[in-house]
Amino acid sequence: AGGIAEMSEIWGEEVRTSTDALDAAGNTTAAIGKGFAIGSAALVSLSLYGGYLTRIQTYNKNGVYPYAEGAKIDDPIIFAMLLIGAMLPYAFSAFTMKSVGKAALQMVEEVRRQLHEHPGIYAGTEEPDFRACIAISTKASLKEMIPPGLLVSIFVQQLQVIVTPTAVGLLFGPQAVAGLLPGALISGVQMAISASNNTGGAWDNA
Repeated sequence: AGGIAEMSEIWGEEVRTSTDALDAAGNTTAAIGKGFAIGSAALVSLSLYGGYLTRIQTYNKNGVYPYAEGAKIDDPIIFAMLLIGAMLPYAFSAFTMKSVGKAALQMVEEVRRQLHEHPGIYAGTEEPDFRACIAISTKASLKEMIPPGLLVSIFVQQLQVIVTPTAVGLLFGPQAVAGLLPGALISGVQMAISASNNTGGAWDNA
């Protein structure tokens, strides 16, 4: 609301007070909605993980149940995969933040180019090339999300649940998957609660 008022050149202390209240209400509503989404995603992932543990415990190989004891934290491979899984959400966040920085730098360079080649923009006698800036944002939003998207699709998202257990299971065994999934789940939920659900809205309201 505040941005719309500024772009519409609607000034005044009363306008700013009203728009700030609307922005705060919107942030609060969004935070509540994201809380429900994060909670439901965590419960669904936990249910899927419980089903996976049950499945490997009942796995019968030539009359033997090699994984009847389930997953134990003192197993070296499970502990190692827990650490790797816990690092994946942070790797995804690092990829996305780096992508935002690169896209912002391209935008700054484009603005500098236009101001240098068209000095009339300063005086308002020339119209800026808005399409060039929009093209930079659109291309960057698609291109720069490929690496983190691959990271998520291979290791974290339950939508790609066939790819992850197959790759990790073939390389390290089913118990490695039993360590990777909870590591990513716990770390991802904590990051979602702290970074997505509270921090951004609090900063914006402030």
